[in-house]
Amino acid sequence: MGKDKKTPITINNKEYVIEDMTDEQKTLVNHSVDLSRKIDSMKFNLDQLNVGKDTFVRLLEESLNKQDSDVEEAEVIN
Repeated sequence: MGKDKKTPITINNKEYVIEDMTDEQKTLVNHSVDLSRKIDSMKFNLDQLNVGKDTFVRLLEESLNKQDSDVEEAEVIN
């Protein structure tokens, strides 16, 4: 009984059954699913990279501001 399980997929608001598709169609579905997964993964990685870059830029700005403050204090003392 469980052997006749069908896997539905919706494309453009129309439902299809993967088991009824040709091998070529199944391959195209698999490529589409895999590419969607990769796109989601790349977006996740891009978010991490942007946060990392922003953090390093902020740390650089803080370091430069501290250096500028130190130079200004040294000039006042001299």
